Amino acid sequence: MDEKQTADWLKSCDCAEILTHRSPDGDTLGSAFALCAALRAMGKRANVICPDPIPAKYGYLTDGCPKEDFVPQCVISTDVADAQLLGSLRETYEGRVDLAIDHHASHRPFAARLLLDGTAAAACQPVARVIDLLGVQFTPYIANCIYTGLSTDTGCFRYPNTQPETHRLAARMMECGCDAAKINRVMFEEKSRARVELEKQLLSDLRYEADGKIAVMCLTQDEMHRTGASDSDLDGFASQIRQIEGVQIGVFLKETAKDTWKASVRTGEEVDASALCAKFGGGGHARAAGCTLTMSRREAVDALLAAAEPMLG
Repeated sequence: MDEKQTADWLKSCDCAEILTHRSPDGDTLGSAFALCAALRAMGKRANVICPDPIPAKYGYLTDGCPKEDFVPQCVISTDVADAQLLGSLRETYEGRVDLAIDHHASHRPFAARLLLDGTAAAACQPVARVIDLLGVQFTPYIANCIYTGLSTDTGCFRYPNTQPETHRLAARMMECGCDAAKINRVMFEEKSRARVELEKQLLSDLRYEADGKIAVMCLTQDEMHRTGASDSDLDGFASQIRQIEGVQIGVFLKETAKDTWKASVRTGEEVDASALCAKFGGGGHARAAGCTLTMSRREAVDALLAAAEPMLG
């Protein structure tokens, strides 16, 4: 579907549930809440459904669209590249998603309809274009939602996926009243004490391979519990690893269950992160991707290294 077809279809949907992906970030939440607010502005009923608790720092998004009671007519997902990313919602909603709006070139179709812009820096970009076609005004709240997705998925507009359109849309959201300074401060400058404790511990255990071209950081469940950190405290760790001089591939491995590791991979221009993660059933973008490995810590690290080293420039 293109954006016009998507807008036309949404006009016929009066009661919508909008799903985000597990471990929610600013783009999946920003896209979902922006669309939710737009549909409500049209007199429709809409709710955002998230498989995991939404971090408190996104309270300015959740507060703007409190839950409503209704029987859903249609189900939509935003920024969900694969049905497995629905997490705990998968069992309930797989096979029931009517429309997926996404920007991952590695998207694996699971919905009856798909709006995919694989060149967009964030899912918020196609969502914003759809909102325009719906004829909905960008309120300061909707602008905050869209700006959040743009800023978080581009690392505050520093990542290579940032495009001229990304900046133009961000500027427009500022003109519509979004609080860009506050959003960027909350997303990129504030750290909990638990996050600082994690940084101290994980940086001391950082492992370099392939003459320093690969860096690997592992976080166990015990370390999470010991520091009292939450998933929202982990934002940016993978990118932080990649920032080290000489590192072409940064890997952040988080233990989600016994012998289950979620890998977040960030790469320089020399390596395709999505291609690397695809070897393990994952995907994402050229510079940022992820996958899940069901094996011991040592096996997970060794498997990723074996797949990554041949890809080095």
